[in-house]
Amino acid sequence: MPASVSSSDIDDEGFIVDIDAIQAHGIGATDISKLKNNGYYTIASVHSATRRTLLKIKGFSEIKVDKVKEAIQKCQPAAHGFITAQELGQQRRRVVKISTGSKQFDSILGGGFQSMSISEASLPVFGEYRCGKTQLSHTMSVVAQLPKDMGGAEGKVAYVDTEGTFRPERIQQIAERFGVDPDQALDNISYARAQNSEHQAELLEKLSEFFATNEYRLLIIDSIMACFRVDYTGRGELNERQQNLNKYLARLTRIAEEFNVCVLMTNQVQSDPGASALFAGADGRKPVGGHVLAHASTTRVLLRKGRGEERVAKIQDSPDCPEREATYIITNGGISDPEKA
Repeated sequence: MPASVSSSDIDDEGFIVDIDAIQAHGIGATDISKLKNNGYYTIASVHSATRRTLLKIKGFSEIKVDKVKEAIQKCQPAAHGFITAQELGQQRRRVVKISTGSKQFDSILGGGFQSMSISEASLPVFGEYRCGKTQLSHTMSVVAQLPKDMGGAEGKVAYVDTEGTFRPERIQQIAERFGVDPDQALDNISYARAQNSEHQAELLEKLSEFFATNEYRLLIIDSIMACFRVDYTGRGELNERQQNLNKYLARLTRIAEEFNVCVLMTNQVQSDPGASALFAGADGRKPVGGHVLAHASTTRVLLRKGRGEERVAKIQDSPDCPEREATYIITNGGISDPEKA
């Protein structure tokens, strides 16, 4: 099965409005170009930006920012006020679910990881090798390209690698399992290696340009905290780290909602016997990143080693799913269900 993807495959018309639309409301091409150079490619992205942030753009005065905001409101007046719960429900119908590759794993998620939200898959810092966070990322990178009736989202994938663990050859193996042309599967994945936390943030600005095409349905960050933990060390830099992490996560949330993208972050958990029960499990383990990351993640899943070759996925927190567990295995074709005895 070919893994060809086009924007016409996605039923999202009318939700993503290109920033060029404000030219019809008195904003010049030069100012629109400045907005694009600063990572604003859609009406929604400018709408969500504060005036203080827009004033940081070179050549933007308070008067110009006000004119831009007025133009944005004319393009999408409904986005600037209240809507009915019925209208919100209609918007939520855009949500797609992407399979993990395992039916058991999917079952505890209600069908898979959702778009328009941030999900986090964590494993113990000192846990056993191959618990599956990177294997899950590889598997979903292929599955996201599949038709919806096969658990896919018919979209492209963006992959931000902070640890150097992405392997094209694994994508090819997994593609063969699902009957997808391996080369096409690779062509539908936009890959970037984040060198540090600043570069990791800069990559999000570039991704906004990609996502404005309405072709992408999955963004993977493997792993979310690796660069932040290296760049900020000691308690003296903890506050600065959390502030920058919070800004990064807020941008991720806007991307997920604006472009109907599923954001999957991988992470690690560490032992913390004194941790609050709200953010840690009964065994005192909690994901790295503190309360800032906990609040940003819609669904949190803990991965750990099970019996033999089995691995266990446990939902720790989710507004849609109760706390449940599922077993899965890692094969040459990626994440899969254990073989029946």
